[in-house]
Amino acid sequence: MSALTGKKIILGVCGSIAAYKSALLLRELQSRGAEVRIVMTPSAAEFVTPLTFSSLSHNQVYIDMFPDREHSSAVGTWHIDLGLWADAMLVAPITASTIAKITHGIADNFLTSIVLALRAPLILAPAMDADMYIHPATASNVARLKERGVIVVEPEEGELASGLSGVGRLADVTGIVDEVERFFEGRHLDLTGRKILVTAGPTQEPIDAVRFISNRSSGKMGFAVAAAAANRGAEVKLISGPVALETPRNVARKNVSTADQMLEAVAKEIDWCDALVMTAAVADYKVLNPPDRKIKKTEFAEGTPRIELAENVDILKSLSKKKGRRVFVGFALETDDMIVNAKKKLVSKSLDLIVVNNPRVQGAGFGSDTNRVTILSEKDQEAVELPLLSKYDVAMRILDRILPLMPRS
Repeated sequence: MSALTGKKIILGVCGSIAAYKSALLLRELQSRGAEVRIVMTPSAAEFVTPLTFSSLSHNQVYIDMFPDREHSSAVGTWHIDLGLWADAMLVAPITASTIAKITHGIADNFLTSIVLALRAPLILAPAMDADMYIHPATASNVARLKERGVIVVEPEEGELASGLSGVGRLADVTGIVDEVERFFEGRHLDLTGRKILVTAGPTQEPIDAVRFISNRSSGKMGFAVAAAAANRGAEVKLISGPVALETPRNVARKNVSTADQMLEAVAKEIDWCDALVMTAAVADYKVLNPPDRKIKKTEFAEGTPRIELAENVDILKSLSKKKGRRVFVGFALETDDMIVNAKKKLVSKSLDLIVVNNPRVQGAGFGSDTNRVTILSEKDQEAVELPLLSKYDVAMRILDRILPLMPRS
């Protein structure tokens, strides 16, 4: 029996040339036992007639927010009722425009209104021209939706309706339905019962009451790891330095400022976790005895002011005695001899994995939504180079490597 048997699925259809494939999706969902209701955007009806879907589903097709007053006496909040009815909502194909609307909470048609009212999981299968899909705006929107727990079935590469070739063709119909089925089988929640501790962002080491030493870390990579782990069912605690990022859904966050505070917070939680993912860019040095007031320039009679520094404790090294069967993952930013230096840190810090990148590589710089990393394993010290991906997708790949290293519960 399929995991879709008896499940109530909303199939959303947007205005894409691939909309005709939604009829095949409907048939495939039905063949696996799902009950399907169709919601179309007005532009989708320009590609495939509502009558097609109505005939195949044996149900009303929803397009307009309000019923036809001349032919219906129906009243009520249709989008709320349908949102409560569903076990899941699949939008396939979904266009760049509708992706943008969902990302920013715009509900200007029946489909996007249901998404806001939906209490069930949301699964999206994009289809558009390659340039539209890889555009930074679309890529950013897709990444943000993934971070919120939305499942995205990535489009395939191939010949497109425009005659161009690239990534943007709707994924295979069977593959899309397989992904929906995997959701109901719970395979996307493979970290359920696991406890993952993540650090993120920079630290700030005070010089005086108003100045500090820090670095350019945005915290985005660590927040992506926390979001991805939570979306896969893990219990996640996030210890973050000063950043301007929203706390991911279902993640417990603690804010710290200095390296000493981060060390204290991590040491307090280390016995709790099954895996520590140390993405934070912890300052190597701190200022000795910084005053609790602002230092005035007039206090320096002549010459350049001098700051005396002391080395901060290496958090991963200091906690190596508590490692036990826990998985330790470190991050390294290297501009020279990247692999050689990463291998040294892998050994010296007793890590299971180390993730290394070079900020000089395009797409891997500070503050970007993408990253290009290489993952090294303690087991074989093999270097696995990943392509340019969103930081959320990089996080997913890292979690894929962590999962088999954790002891079975």
